[in-house]
Amino acid sequence: RRRLLLRGPLPASRTVCAAIINAEKSEFNEDQAACGKLCIRRYNFGAEEDQEWLTLCAEEFLTGHYWALFDGHGGPAAAILAANTLHSCLRRQLEAVVEGIVATRPPMHLSGHCVCLSDPQFVEEKGIKTEDLVIGALESAFQECDEVIGRELEASCQVGGCTALVAVSLQGKLYVANAGDSRALLVRRDETRPLSSEFTPETERQRIQQLAFVYPELLAGEFTRLEFPRRLKGDDLGQKVLFRDHHMNGWSYKRVEKSDLKYPLIHGQGRQARLLGTLAVSRGLGDHQLRVLDTNIQLKPFLLSVPQVTVLDMDQLELQEDDVVIMATDGLWDVLSNEQVARLVWSFLPGNRDDPHRFSELAQMLIRSTQGKEDGSTGEGQVSYDDVSVFVIPLHSQVQGGSGP
Repeated sequence: RRRLLLRGPLPASRTVCAAIINAEKSEFNEDQAACGKLCIRRYNFGAEEDQEWLTLCAEEFLTGHYWALFDGHGGPAAAILAANTLHSCLRRQLEAVVEGIVATRPPMHLSGHCVCLSDPQFVEEKGIKTEDLVIGALESAFQECDEVIGRELEASCQVGGCTALVAVSLQGKLYVANAGDSRALLVRRDETRPLSSEFTPETERQRIQQLAFVYPELLAGEFTRLEFPRRLKGDDLGQKVLFRDHHMNGWSYKRVEKSDLKYPLIHGQGRQARLLGTLAVSRGLGDHQLRVLDTNIQLKPFLLSVPQVTVLDMDQLELQEDDVVIMATDGLWDVLSNEQVARLVWSFLPGNRDDPHRFSELAQMLIRSTQGKEDGSTGEGQVSYDDVSVFVIPLHSQVQGGSGP
């Protein structure tokens, strides 16, 4: 039995369109969502020169909008904490650099304090742009949220982790930060463009292998970091087989040694690929207590909480009313390709421009398309057995005054 849960109203949700389905793989929905208006205020340093804290001014200095999807595993606890915490972490990080964000270019001094005493000209020399400050704030916010989740789950004797996909509309640009296997897709009349990349053990093979190379003790002698085309057996000892290590994009040959027969660091392929035989993603939040079954090996050193950030300059696009960004957890993308989602958008939005709820209805239609119902645009009728969450973000409203997310 499957339950369709339509989230609403979400904070400031004039055009926010979200739909979530619980596939009941857990008692509670492991997908969580959050959205709203970001109110970024200006910080001033205190009067004393050696004062280390910042005093907050009352007025808003800059506003933006925020959307986030969190796909939990090992229970919903981490996803719930992330949905309630990450936006606050991001606001704090943005407020710390807000003067640089609104400046024509990042200032060498913030509130009278040089940000690099040894080299005050570093901004020009390094080619630092204002959008780099927003990217840095997102990266720092993810790490801060990850630390909060770790402390909270440990204090409450809970476990779990989650992926995180965040979009922030700020000063005519859309920043998409992803840590996990959710996906954001730009769909315009004449363009379909991915705005994120999935992070799985396979896509981050070299980073994970290199970490095991530098810190072999993380594997506790139980795993081999080398990748082989298949799982090796005792009969392979002394045979020549293909392999690759962290420094290799291609493949080479080696003779199988006893150490090569250990369980592989990354096991399986495609959707079945698992890090240390345990986890299907290589980036995300939480999982501080997660260990390999029947061992004391921690997965957290291999799980990166830092997101990849993509920047879409909306001011440089001639946006139309039907231009949208689709954000969804992997439950949608498991059964629909980018092209299939784009066709659904193109077939639905142009004929429903007089419907004030058309973006919400599009989100619901995308959800229904994962439930095995035949559709003229896709014709697949596939079923997703995962929780599915979808945001539809109309970009045209973001550049026409940004009155709501």
